[in-house]
Formats: sequence, C-alpha cells, structure tokens
Amino acid sequence: MPKSAASSAKSANSLVAAVRQLRRGTVLVVGDVMLDRYVYGRVSRVSPEAPVPVLAVERELALPGGAGNVVRNLTALGAAVAFVSVVGDDQPGSDLTGLIGGQPRVEPWLLVQGGRATTTKTRFVASGQHLMRADHEQASPIHPRLADRLVRIATDAVAATSVVVLSDYQKGVLSGDVAARIIAAARTAGRPVVVEPKGGELARFTGADLIVPEAEALATATGLPVGTEAELAAACIALKHAYKLGAVLVPRGPDGLTLVHGQDEVLHLRAEASDQHDPAGASDAVVAVLAASLAAGLKLVTAAELAAVAITIVTRKAGIAVVRDDELIEAMTPGLNAKRKMVTVAYAAEMVERWRHRGWRIGLLHLSEGGGEAWSSALMEEARGWCDRLLVAVGGGGGINMADWPMVDLLAECTGQSNEALLRLFRPDILVHGPAAVPLGLDDENLLAEWGGRLCRPEHPQAA
Repeated sequence: MPKSAASSAKSANSLVAAVRQLRRGTVLVVGDVMLDRYVYGRVSRVSPEAPVPVLAVERELALPGGAGNVVRNLTALGAAVAFVSVVGDDQPGSDLTGLIGGQPRVEPWLLVQGGRATTTKTRFVASGQHLMRADHEQASPIHPRLADRLVRIATDAVAATSVVVLSDYQKGVLSGDVAARIIAAARTAGRPVVVEPKGGELARFTGADLIVPEAEALATATGLPVGTEAELAAACIALKHAYKLGAVLVPRGPDGLTLVHGQDEVLHLRAEASDQHDPAGASDAVVAVLAASLAAGLKLVTAAELAAVAITIVTRKAGIAVVRDDELIEAMTPGLNAKRKMVTVAYAAEMVERWRHRGWRIGLLHLSEGGGEAWSSALMEEARGWCDRLLVAVGGGGGINMADWPMVDLLAECTGQSNEALLRLFRPDILVHGPAAVPLGLDDENLLAEWGGRLCRPEHPQAA
C-alpha cells in the first residue's frame, strides 16, 4: 500500500474513533426556530383557472427548521442539547413545541411571545421537484423584556453545557445585543461559541470562537472576492481579524470547506464527489458536527474533517436532512469509500457527463499497470488542484490503491483502452501527465485541443 493510502486509512480510523466520542457532548443552542412543512403529491394536470399545476396532495410532513434543524442534527449525532428560542402563540408554535420536546436528550426552552407569528416555510413537492415555497413569518426583533428573559435562561444554561451555538436566521431572536450578551456570558464561563449567521451584520458576533458563514455572507461582510480558494482564505482571514474571531469556517457545498484558524493557518478540506447535490440544511449539519465535536473535547481540525464528511452525506439527501453518527462512521470506514469510487468505464463516462452539466472542470489521469506507485499524495493534491473532479483511469490493475485517496473522485479500470479512446469518451478539460502516465502521441495532443483541453504536468514529477 502506498504511504499516502496507509496514512489515509490511519486517519479514517482515528476519525471513526472521534465520531464515537460525540455522544459525550452537551450543547446549548440559541437561535431562530421555524417550522418546515412539506406537502407532497402528484401533478397530472394544469388548473383551468390559471396556467399553474394542480398538486394532488398525498402526504404532509412537519419538521423543526432553522436553529431547530441544528438541534435535530445534534440529537442524531447523540449529543445532549439545551435549546432556547421564541415561538408565537399560534398553531405552528404549538406544533414546534411538541416536535422539539419529542426529540431525545433535548431540554427545550421555547418562550412564547403573544401576537407573534411563528416562522413557517411550506414547500410543495411533486416527483422530487419543488413547485413553490410559501413563507409565513415575522422577522422583527423579539420584545425587549422577552429578550432579557431569553438571555437569563441562556446564561444559566451555559454553565450546564460545554459549547454554545448561536444560530441566526435573522428572524429576530438574536437581534440587538442579545448575541453579544450571550457571547460575554460564555466567555466568562470558559465555553466556546460557534456562530451560524445567515447574513446580516456580523459585528454582533465579535469575539466568537468559531463563525460559519456562507461564502456570499463572507463576501458581503468583507467586501472581498471569494471565487477561488485563495480569495476565500484571504476573506476568512480578514473577517477573523475584523471581529476578533477565533476561527472562520466556510462550507463550499460539494467542494468541501475552508477553515482559517490559529495563526491564520488555512485548511481546505474536500467533500467526496457526487452527481447529486441538495444544499438544503447543509450548514446546519456542519455547525452541529462542529459543536458536538468541540463539546466532546476534539480538536478544531478534527471537527472540520468530520464536518467535511458530513457535507458529503447531507447534500446527497433530498430536502432538509440530518447526519447521523452511524452514517459518519460508515462513510469513513476504511475501504468502503474506495469501493464506491471503483467503477466501470461506462459508469465513469455517465458520471463525467453529470459533472460537466454542473459546470465542473474534469481532470483525467490515465495510468499504465503499476503506475500508481510513482505518485505521491502531494503530487495528486497538485493534480486535483487543476480541476473540480479528478478521474483516474488505470490499466491492468495498476493504481487500484489510489481509490483510497481523498483527492481521487473516481477510479475506472480500463485495461485495453487506448489514450485516444479515453480522450474521446471523457473529453477532459485537464489531462494530467506525470511519470506514470500513458505516453501521449501527436494525435492525442491534437484531439485534446479540439475541445480546448490542456495538458498539465506536476512541477516535480518524481515520486516522493
């Protein structure tokens, strides 16, 4: 087994052990709770009253959303949770109280504000497609007296928990100085604070230990571009210093996440490739994994590694979904990911087309028998940096162990396939060429140029 594959297996084993510790954590969540309703049905005709589809309702589902979805993810990981939020004196508020209270290991403090509408999002779905979403909400700040009571309850709960999560969906619970007062209480008690901000003014969270903004919110807050990994890291560093934050972590959807921590150390972690990507609820899952990990005493880098795996799991699910601890363990069990990546040439061609439709740059590395031995983990990282998805085509069993490597998205066994045949089949944007790549002929180079593909070689092609 190559060194990088062996270290990958060792890392996976250590992460599995880390997941088993998540049940030790106790987390306080304070933020905007909402009710997520799903109305599922069939569409077989258009309304005669207007050119709109008619949904024949078959079933309905109600789940806690917003900060409530963070709570759902935490309980799915096995952590104990204290939850402080505000609902209205209406039926959705009553429904939420029952849904939250019915979850295992949750101590709910859902305060009621008279005359306030509980935020409710109703999604109408047919054949897996959203037809529309109807929102019912009141996003104004909660009443000042209720805010004082909420802060008192949260301050008392800080002492009984290990980590504080502020989940701000800009629905009024964390408005004004509420967040700052809770951060101050947590700092006094020596509890780390994890913030999930959905836009808004991030100065309210000055002094937090970890903030998890979306890329757009980061760009807005810093006025900096976030289109590349380098730009994203620079913006994270700027935000970290501007608001005296301990660390900044930005989920990047199917591409993984970026973490800036310590002395502005930058870590880019990739999620496993998939042709499916539903971002709904992904940041909630990431925040929950981070909080549960820190509450269990794990290091921030380990927590981020688990969060990257969580992104892979949750974005493959439809709708607002959660990540369970057993799913994390399954995803990181040595050998299972490798088996999922090893596919036929025909299946690889189908996946490449799906990736291309998403606008991703496709990289291809064609290895001869035994060719994987000449590639180190560092060289593969360099190759993966040139593209969004990297396909390795191997001949005669060569390089099979490379399926264990996180920078390899798919591995296809292609014994007997020529360079020309693979180029015509996959039409890569980047053809990776190194010490063990199948030699190119002039016809291959001309063929690659037909669709604007280019040849890339690692700067130091020798084996490490």
